[in-house]
Amino acid sequence: MEELYTRFDGVFFEKTRLSIMTLLNQEEKLAFNALKQRLGGSDGGIYTHLEKLIAAGYVGKEREIVAGTPRTLYFLTTAGHRAFAEYIEFLAQIIPSQGAPR
Repeated sequence: MEELYTRFDGVFFEKTRLSIMTLLNQEEKLAFNALKQRLGGSDGGIYTHLEKLIAAGYVGKEREIVAGTPRTLYFLTTAGHRAFAEYIEFLAQIIPSQGAPR
């Protein structure tokens, strides 16, 4: 049973980082302010979590200018998509399907 828990990714298995991964998996790209609004965290908190995901290679960022104002967009990298898909597949394996005996 202990081996089940070792398969959780320590980088994004924290609540806020898992939420970021989930949002970025659902959306192609999200601006920092959109993430902040959806997650309800502080600038510093969100930024710190994003930087950990970037350092792990799961999230990328790009800057763009909109109406003369710079904004940063975040997105899942190929490695981020793969890690998230593996995480979901792992959850599907350990959660019994409805109606199945335990």
